[in-house]
Amino acid sequence: MGVVVLALAAGFLIYSLSVGGVHMKSGNYEINAKFGEAGSLAPGAAVSVAGVKVGTVSQITLEPKTFLAVAKLSIDPTVKLPSDSTAKITSDSLLGGAHVSIAPGAAMDDIKPGGQIENTQGAVDIFGLIGSVIRPQGGSDATASSDSAAPAASQPAVSY
Repeated sequence: MGVVVLALAAGFLIYSLSVGGVHMKSGNYEINAKFGEAGSLAPGAAVSVAGVKVGTVSQITLEPKTFLAVAKLSIDPTVKLPSDSTAKITSDSLLGGAHVSIAPGAAMDDIKPGGQIENTQGAVDIFGLIGSVIRPQGGSDATASSDSAAPAASQPAVSY
């Protein structure tokens, strides 16, 4: 009975790895991208071009001098990205999760292995945006109402 359970567990493991998109393929090349905000991006997240998965995020670290998040992207060797490509972190859904979406540029030269994507856009904080719409910060409304009331009070009343 124990052998049957182990065989089933091994079968499920092999099936989940094949369906889950984890490829045991080596030979991918690594490139870096620096982001101001990594959000919920995690190692293992997908890297896509035009909605097609072309790699994964292999590592995320913090650069100590600039405090930028540095993501190492492992890219399929058959995909050659132009040197002026743009990377941005996008949400998978409202519930969380993120992936890197790359928009290829038009440059004639490609990003070399170990190179870096210069044009990046970090993750957007959805809840922060919603909060700023619901509860606007700043005194622009209070200042505008007090400024508009002040000149009216200082002008003399004219009656005919």
